[in-house]
Amino acid sequence: MANNYFTGRTLLITGGTGSFGNTVLKHFLATDIGEIRIFSRDEKKQDDMRHQIQQQHPELAGKLRFYIGDVRNPDSVKSAVRGVDYIFHAAALKQVPSCEFFPMEAVRTNVVGTDNVLTAAIDAGVKKVVCLSTDKAAYPINAMGISKAMMEKVIGAKARTVNAADTTICCTRYGNVMASRGSVIPLFVEQIRAGKPITITNPDMTRFLMNLDEAVDLVQFAFEHANPGDLFVQKSDASTIGVLAQAMQQLFGNTGTQIIGTRHGEKLYETLMTREERVRSEDMGGYYRVAADGRDLNYDKFVVKGQVETQADESYTSHNTRRLNVDETVAKLLTTDYVKAELANWGK
Repeated sequence: MANNYFTGRTLLITGGTGSFGNTVLKHFLATDIGEIRIFSRDEKKQDDMRHQIQQQHPELAGKLRFYIGDVRNPDSVKSAVRGVDYIFHAAALKQVPSCEFFPMEAVRTNVVGTDNVLTAAIDAGVKKVVCLSTDKAAYPINAMGISKAMMEKVIGAKARTVNAADTTICCTRYGNVMASRGSVIPLFVEQIRAGKPITITNPDMTRFLMNLDEAVDLVQFAFEHANPGDLFVQKSDASTIGVLAQAMQQLFGNTGTQIIGTRHGEKLYETLMTREERVRSEDMGGYYRVAADGRDLNYDKFVVKGQVETQADESYTSHNTRRLNVDETVAKLLTTDYVKAELANWGK
C-alpha cells in the first residue's frame, strides 16, 4: 500500500497487544505514520509491548501511545478514538470452547463492543474503520462464530448510516492465522518439546492457513479498496489437521499422535465465503470483495419481480480450496516468525 495514506496520520488498533497488533507494528512503525494507538484491557501486555519497542526501536517508541480500556465500555472507547484517522478493530473473544461456555461474554465483546467502536468512530469523524472477522462467522454453528456473524451484521448496518465521505466502514474475514494467540501450532510445539504425542481432534478436519503478515496484508487491501459495508476475504490454501501435525513433527521431531475428538463447537471444515455471498462477489486477484447488500426494507417490488439468482453452486471452503501436502505445509509454516524463532532456539 502506498505509505502516503498514513503519512502523519493516527491509527488506532483495538485489541492491539495481540498477535495482529504486534504484526501491524512490524509493518507500520518504521514508516512515516504519525501515531499508533494501542487500545486494550491488559496492562501487562501493554507494558511488555512498551518495553520491547523501547529496547528494540528506541527511536520509534515516541510514535506509540497506549490506552487502557475495554470495547465493552463506550466511554473508554470514545476517549481513545478522539483525534484518530483510521481504526483497525481486532479486539475480540475468539476461543471457540470458552465462547461456548460463556456465550454472553462473546456477545458483549464481539457484538456490543463492535457497535461501541463504530459509534465512537462515526461520532469522532474517523475516516476509515476496518473490522476483523473470521471464517467461523459463515454458516456459524458455535457461539464464537454466531457472535462474529452478528458483528458483521452490525458492521453492515452501521455502514448504511453514515456518508462514506465522512467514515467508511468495512470488514475482513479470514481463516486460521498460524501461530496466533490460541492457535494449535504453539500447542503442538509445547507437546513435542515435552516429548508428548500431538493431540489431534480429527485428522480429516481441514483449516485455511494464513500467516500474520497475510492477515495484515488483507486488512491493508481492504483499507485501500473498500466501499461502505464491503467484506473482503483472501484466497487461501488449506490443509488437514493430520497433514499439519505431520508437518510440525517433520520440523520439530516425531513424538506420535493421539486423536482426542472434536472440541465443543468445532466444524469439520471452515467457510470463507457462503454460496449467497459468492453471487455478489468480485474476484480481485488474490482477494474476493463481497459487496454490501444495498437493498432497503421495501420488499414490495420483490413480490412481483423476485430475485433471479440467490446463491452460487458452492461455498468457498477449506475443503474445496487448494489443499497443501506435507512438504507444502512445512514451507507454509516456515513463513511464520514464530516457527522460525522456535526452530532457531530448539534444544537450547
